[in-house]
Amino acid sequence: MTKLYAVFVILGLTCGTIFTENSLASDVDFAGLYGDEDYVSIATGIIQPIAKAPAVASVITASQIRAMGARDIDQVLESVPGLHVSLSAIYNPEYLFRGISSDFSPQVLMLINGIPITNLFQGDRNLVWGGMPVEAISRIEVIRGPGSALYGADAFAGVINIVTKTPQEIENNSAGVRVGSFDTTDVWFTGAGKKGDLAYMGSVEFTKSDGSDSQIDSDAQSLIDFITGTTVSNAPGSVNRSSENIELRLEASYKKLRLRAGSQIRNNIGDGAGAAQALNPENKFSSQRFNVDLTYTDEDIFDETLIEIQTSYFDTSQEVEGDFVLYPAGSTGPFLDPFGVPIFPPFPEGVIGNPEIFERHSRFDVRLEHSGISKHHISVGAGYYDGEIDKITETKNFGINPDTGMLILPGDPLVDVSDTPFVFLTEDSRDNSYVFLQDVWLLANDWELTAGLRHDNYSDFGATTNPRLALVWSTSYKLTTKLLYGEAFRAPSFAQTRAINNPLILGNINLKPEEIKSYELAFDYRPNYELTLMTNFFYYDWADIIQFVPDANNSTRTAQNSGEQTGYGMEFEAVWEAAENFTLTGNIAVQNSTDETLDVPAAKSPEKQLYLRADWILPSGWRVNLRANWVMDRNRLSDDVRPDIDDYALFDLSVRKTLANSLEFALTANNLFDEDAREPSPNSDPMPFIPNDLPLSGRALLGEVRYNF
Repeated sequence: MTKLYAVFVILGLTCGTIFTENSLASDVDFAGLYGDEDYVSIATGIIQPIAKAPAVASVITASQIRAMGARDIDQVLESVPGLHVSLSAIYNPEYLFRGISSDFSPQVLMLINGIPITNLFQGDRNLVWGGMPVEAISRIEVIRGPGSALYGADAFAGVINIVTKTPQEIENNSAGVRVGSFDTTDVWFTGAGKKGDLAYMGSVEFTKSDGSDSQIDSDAQSLIDFITGTTVSNAPGSVNRSSENIELRLEASYKKLRLRAGSQIRNNIGDGAGAAQALNPENKFSSQRFNVDLTYTDEDIFDETLIEIQTSYFDTSQEVEGDFVLYPAGSTGPFLDPFGVPIFPPFPEGVIGNPEIFERHSRFDVRLEHSGISKHHISVGAGYYDGEIDKITETKNFGINPDTGMLILPGDPLVDVSDTPFVFLTEDSRDNSYVFLQDVWLLANDWELTAGLRHDNYSDFGATTNPRLALVWSTSYKLTTKLLYGEAFRAPSFAQTRAINNPLILGNINLKPEEIKSYELAFDYRPNYELTLMTNFFYYDWADIIQFVPDANNSTRTAQNSGEQTGYGMEFEAVWEAAENFTLTGNIAVQNSTDETLDVPAAKSPEKQLYLRADWILPSGWRVNLRANWVMDRNRLSDDVRPDIDDYALFDLSVRKTLANSLEFALTANNLFDEDAREPSPNSDPMPFIPNDLPLSGRALLGEVRYNF
């Protein structure tokens, strides 16, 4: 109650002045119900009002992101109803939509400018993600629910499209610096120009942080110490959340051509609570990610027809800096017999494994939109994808030495098992060809039917066809009703199909893709220009879930299509422009998901979420943004006997001051009340290695200076 009281004190101190002056002209769009945030392209590939889009979608604009004081997309995505950003043990973000949760969240497709950045290894964005800064972002579009009929693989639980700024959007060059808690430093520059038909932009962002002051009380090595009598655990100890990132974005457009390129260089990335759930403050990863795409768009070749041809290339890596210590020096490692007796003496340098993966992805796509048939807008497209893990390296001090065929013993030097049968994953490739058809049909003045179908043919697991139907009824001038049906698939990752030489889990090349069927009923009600109310109800059936199932020998587990989950729920959103200078935004999401295999509630995802945001534009260039996020009712796995996961509420505050539209100052406080918030740690055998869950960062204060010129 004291936190809520403090929030209302802040509200009271500011409300007395919010109605006294007009808003700043440059910031009016944050409150406009029919501004950029009310248009979306992710639903159909066609820009259209979000109220009429045949999907349940959200849009967060650059202006809103700046008002939040956000420095990473995860802070922004937590504002989307039905989406919760959780964490893995290595503190990589996991995006949980509507109760759909699994390791690495491969059921979520992330796009940058409409192009997937999915990695083959785990089916996620990258194990060495390192976050993504926001200064080059124009908008973030999010679909909750399936999108495979348009986007193919992994557009399963939801789709996140990050749209970067174009040259036309950047009116002034901008530079800025942000410093604050946990040794955080951000520096950025964004600029644009034009010469004749050539328009260009570029941005560079450097971010560095220790990431957190959170402590882990007990880890996997603590348990090994208890069993074996060693005393080498680094717990209690700090979570290893360091990062040092460089983000580059370039775009050039000339007549009908557009070239975009990006680079995400990640260095000094800590491994959170440890890849083996054992702390080691010296462990560091790096990743080098490069993308380029070239798009040709023409509306003049044929009447009422748009043709778009696009080719893209994406190169990504997961690398180790120095040696990656899974268990600390002096540990016997996890190599114990059934009675808990160590098989090996202590490893003097610790148990070390240095896995590195290098991937490349190429795409070619053609899309046509034709609006020449009365009451129809038809889209048809085809494409080809080629992905390959073309290089895998691994050095380690355990397992089998491929040169001798003998065990690698504690104290032996690191052995390079790259390009041998003893490496952790096989190098391989995957290609896919696809075709899709979509028709947006105006059945009557108030009725619109969107029907889509996409067929994909993969080289390793075969073909899959996914339809969708969306009936949008303009019930009245103020109310829109939507009835939605969609199917989607999630491609098995290479870790699930090609993992070898792992003492615990094995891949299965015969896996089928996961499948989902989803039904939604949505209402968009706008009684006036000041108020928007959106409600949706959903039900899904998730089948052929890939899980690692114990083998007959009871010592290993192999990936199988063995799970099923159903879920239903409701999401409600409201945006109220209470005054010209004051906007309130809020949403609540409720879901109930069931693991049908075990007939128990699904684990990890919150069953209830509540998000509130207040935005004021005050006299003399001041702006205040206050946010509150409640995460509630998360379930443990059925065999996890720990107490329930604690609910938490986080409050954030950002205060911004603009001087003459050229100089801007801001102060942001994240986790304002220093809440001890935690995400669930994995369950393990014989007991959870990190029993007290994964702590989030405490209070963080950040100061920012931004200059436009």
